[in-house]
Amino acid sequence: MNSLFVAWRPPMPDQTGWRPVGRLEHDGGLYRFCYLQGARKPGFQPFAGMTNLNQIYESDELFPLFANRLLSKARPEYEAYLRWSGFDTDSPPDPLVILGVTEGLRRTDAVEVFPCPVPDADGCYLNKFFLHGVHWMPPAALERIARLAPEEPLKIMLDLQNEYDRHAVAVRTGNEPMQIGFVPRYLAHDIRQLVKQCDTEFIKLCVARVNHDAPLQNRVLCRMHARWPDGFQPCSGEDFAPIPAGVSVYC
Repeated sequence: MNSLFVAWRPPMPDQTGWRPVGRLEHDGGLYRFCYLQGARKPGFQPFAGMTNLNQIYESDELFPLFANRLLSKARPEYEAYLRWSGFDTDSPPDPLVILGVTEGLRRTDAVEVFPCPVPDADGCYLNKFFLHGVHWMPPAALERIARLAPEEPLKIMLDLQNEYDRHAVAVRTGNEPMQIGFVPRYLAHDIRQLVKQCDTEFIKLCVARVNHDAPLQNRVLCRMHARWPDGFQPCSGEDFAPIPAGVSVYC
């Protein structure tokens, strides 16, 4: 079964920050969506067409809220869109897999989707993500990003001085240290746990691909590999717990 978490960011900076609010699943037949405990916190309003926090919603087709976050196959840049994310353009994966890498970001709202990391065949942590915060970087960093090469090593750094996000994890180049962006917010907490439980030698980050023709949010695809510590449980905070649901509703 493919599954993704759905996160929401309040529009006002003085409200409670980014948090998971839902979970989307696909078992090969039905799509299912349920709300998480994070949706109960102040400020969040249920999504259109799924207004009851205590229901499980089911559908034969991907819910419009998420289908609209996939680039249409009719768009001329569709193949490039797949290529930017490291997918085979001749054999596109399940829509949830595409959303898990592209994060379903839209300029018109504050919703994003992401997968929960699971151990790979060797019992290690493996994840791919697009470098975040590139549009906030100075010109020198953008110039350095343009010179990144596939498989080039990168480094993570806990950004303890970040006044906007105390959980931020910065990404820097290796040989000539320069900050070029951040890991996604949804990974920051788990990566901090990995840093606490692993020797940094067991945490590897590198450039998977550089998309010079892509928008900034899709410019650098990163790959992270680390040891999976004993007892490590990603996406396991209170906000990630499902709200006890009643009868499923078919949409």
